[in-house]
Amino acid sequence: MNKRSVDSADAAIADIPEDATLMVGGFGLCGNPENLITALHARGTRGLTIISNNCGTTDKGLGVLLMNGQVKKMVSSYVGENKEFERRYLTGELDVELNPQGTLAERIRAGGAGIPAFYTATGVGTAVSEGGLPIRYRADGTVALTSPAKETRELIDPRSGKPRTYVMETGLFADFCLVRAWKADESGNLVFRKTARNFSPMMCMAAKVTIVEAEHIVPVGSLDEDAIHVPGVYVKRLVQVTSKAGWIEQRTVRPRPAA
Repeated sequence: MNKRSVDSADAAIADIPEDATLMVGGFGLCGNPENLITALHARGTRGLTIISNNCGTTDKGLGVLLMNGQVKKMVSSYVGENKEFERRYLTGELDVELNPQGTLAERIRAGGAGIPAFYTATGVGTAVSEGGLPIRYRADGTVALTSPAKETRELIDPRSGKPRTYVMETGLFADFCLVRAWKADESGNLVFRKTARNFSPMMCMAAKVTIVEAEHIVPVGSLDEDAIHVPGVYVKRLVQVTSKAGWIEQRTVRPRPAA
């Protein structure tokens, strides 16, 4: 067995401790590491801070961890379509750090590249830069904690050559990263499909321990070198997908109308 391979999703996440910070790949319910999430749900690890584009729905994706009371804080971009998320956030049971979607992606990429901070024009002149976004509510619905004001700076826009105000954002790094790949070889080189690439590749580079569930694991040399999205050097554990966790819905494909 390859040194990166583990026997099961349960074994792959067994050492994730209470209060860990996780990056979890996926875009909506696409590309979710559903087997790893299910194993983490069964283990009951609590106090988790999760960095992910969204938190699934009430009973699918990361929503199963939220419903089970395992999530302490979400660092996300999109938080719709999850009634339990809304309830826990507005009653003080969940901290939420909201980010513009592109900013979240760049914060993750920066963390993986060792860049502590960067400047972006996104969010300037709004609560994103000026502070005041609710992070935590009290049980009575009043705001207990808000986001702080961020550093802004006037720099020259490289495209226009004119001065423009930018806000400083910090890079993100996690204890563990959980992602789902379409293909992996036995050395951990990864290939993702479609929207699963939106966050997962950069997350693999922005965590101490990257854990991957793969739909197909192939021998070394089977992947086209030019098609590899993440080199195996970033992957610590690799597990074969054995079954779906039960929340991936079948999509009806309607025939295209005749021209």
